[in-house]
Amino acid sequence: MTTQYEIPTSAQPQKFAITLAGVTYNLIMVWNSKAACWVIDIHDVNDNQLVCGIPMVTGADLLAPYPHLGFGGTLTVSTDGNPHAIPTLDNLGTTGHLYFSTTP
Repeated sequence: MTTQYEIPTSAQPQKFAITLAGVTYNLIMVWNSKAACWVIDIHDVNDNQLVCGIPMVTGADLLAPYPHLGFGGTLTVSTDGNPHAIPTLDNLGTTGHLYFSTTP
């Protein structure tokens, strides 16, 4: 059975610590105006870069290209009313959502 957690976000640049599958990470989210999407950087608890510049797009596991990092789950994006629309500059955290899912 898959367990899904919504990662709390807001429509502003942000950096916060979060525990995913028992490991604490620092997430950094910024708006990329040229690509017109939010991007995520993932750092370890000591602020060492693990993955940087992941575009928050829909329809894919954002962590799939990084199985060697052992994140222990999937990271997906969805928007209310149109699950295929990427979160905009203004709707991240309200109708644009970021989810982490684990499967035991």
